[in-house]
Amino acid sequence: MRASLTDLPEEPAGRSGMPATRPQAPPAAGRAKSPARRGTNAATAGHADRTPQIRPSRDGGLPALQRELGAHGRETVRRLLEAGLAEFDEAGLQSARVEDIVKRANTSHGTFYLYFANKDDLFRTLLRDALVDMSNVADDFPVVTSNEAGQTALRRWVHSFSETYAAHATVIRILSQADVVGENVFGDGLHLLFRVAEAMTQGMTAAGGGPAGDGLRTEHAELTAVCCLMMLERVNYLMSAAEVHLPKEEMVDRITAIIYAAFRS
Repeated sequence: MRASLTDLPEEPAGRSGMPATRPQAPPAAGRAKSPARRGTNAATAGHADRTPQIRPSRDGGLPALQRELGAHGRETVRRLLEAGLAEFDEAGLQSARVEDIVKRANTSHGTFYLYFANKDDLFRTLLRDALVDMSNVADDFPVVTSNEAGQTALRRWVHSFSETYAAHATVIRILSQADVVGENVFGDGLHLLFRVAEAMTQGMTAAGGGPAGDGLRTEHAELTAVCCLMMLERVNYLMSAAEVHLPKEEMVDRITAIIYAAFRS
């Protein structure tokens, strides 16, 4: 079973669109400009500019969103989400059953339907948290300069991406199956992927035109970012599989080196 919901800090709801402009380069490694940041996610806990906020999943699915939940209701939502995540991890979205979810949560069918319309609604509720956390990772992409500080900042981001991916591995794995989740939900994931690629493009090329951007290769930068991101996602997909054991820190080192080199001559 993957990381439980209690392992994840609280997050706010909502996500913004893809950035439209590139930032000006600072003299040293920093963060690329991106949409406003929103609280602390699973991978960037401890950042001084973030404060814990309410996670979107705490209010439950469609039926629960029609009313204000108290402490008992939110605790019930948490238990159902924990149980649903475990069932999705073991059986997949298609084979998971509400009967097994309520049994694992030690509650009833009637209680389940007070908070979620069906198992797909429960999955979409889990997905809201994953999209917010990965959106925050996109916001945190640094300006990568052509020096040791730039490489260190990039490695920190790759590690952050991997930590967040691992926290939501079950949901992201299901999200990658368009025939299972449907076009609209799959589209949300695809939108986020290109948003992260845009943030990578900005961060990797923002230092161009100054000493901090020596050797920078900006031609086809967007395509390079998509290729690097797909590599990063697939490696993390493999690392999240129970039957595949890869040395995480070494993989982070190698991925960082590959991304850094891909944007430099």
